[in-house]
Amino acid sequence: MSRVRRRLGAARRGVRARFGAVRLRVMTRFFLPRRESSTAVLRYAALLDGQTLNLHAVLPPSLETADSAEILVRRRGSRHRVPARVYESGGRLLMDAAVLFGEQAGGLPVGRGRWKLRLRVAAGNRSRRLPLLLRELPAPTGGPTGAMSVSPVTGDRYRVGRTVRGDARVVCSEASPAAEVANVHTAHSGVELDLYLYGVRADSPVAEFVAAGHSIERPLFETVPGLWRVEVPLSEMVPDSGRRVHWDVMVHPGGRGRPLRLARRLHDVRDPGKVFGMRKVTVAPQRERLMVVEPRYTPAGNFRLTCSREAEGK
Repeated sequence: MSRVRRRLGAARRGVRARFGAVRLRVMTRFFLPRRESSTAVLRYAALLDGQTLNLHAVLPPSLETADSAEILVRRRGSRHRVPARVYESGGRLLMDAAVLFGEQAGGLPVGRGRWKLRLRVAAGNRSRRLPLLLRELPAPTGGPTGAMSVSPVTGDRYRVGRTVRGDARVVCSEASPAAEVANVHTAHSGVELDLYLYGVRADSPVAEFVAAGHSIERPLFETVPGLWRVEVPLSEMVPDSGRRVHWDVMVHPGGRGRPLRLARRLHDVRDPGKVFGMRKVTVAPQRERLMVVEPRYTPAGNFRLTCSREAEGK
């Protein structure tokens, strides 16, 4: 049965790839060349912080003046308007705009689905609506940071896409189940973790600290709506010998939700272990026994606590 599933999956992926290739050829060879002169052509369209869409476009030569402008975001019966800035440069009208998504972040209350984008330009008593033509999809950039497609506030995902005619749109999807580190409080008296739960319903959630052959559970407490805290059980994590012990954290949201590995992934940093580095702390979880605790992130972004009885943490 698994072999049949793999074959069906490979067949579906092949069909999607062939369809995508045909769609791209139709878009680039037919629609884009014929529509550039009558649309607002986007020179830049990207989500930099996971929820703010930044736009920069060149308006068509037929548009000579503009008193005001706005971005129209719509899907079926829902419509939203966001102010845009139109100005002249080099003999052409240009447009800049920033669209914030996500009601919890103070942005547009958009739900799951494909949202169309249009530019409305007004001059006097007349107005004109223009499609936003996207020649190329945003490409990843080099450097220590990259584009971010997930909101750090809600965990919802936003992606810049385009229709077969080349019109820009934003594809929104709900948050995937995740346990995201919000803060790590380290002190000589102990360590506490703050975290968010995305894409799941929290029903008496529990944090499980897991090492080779060991498992310790602690309940999570909601400090403010949506933000959970757990105290690390350091007194039960002291190594039996001088070796280092690595503890991962699994969060059980409750109900039928599967365990979630505590991590920090909702960011645009390429090396979280280096950028989000945390200091070691020496604690005395048991009488006359010192322990070095090193909180850190793995290359995959998973949160880990390394405990050692040695002063240098080796």
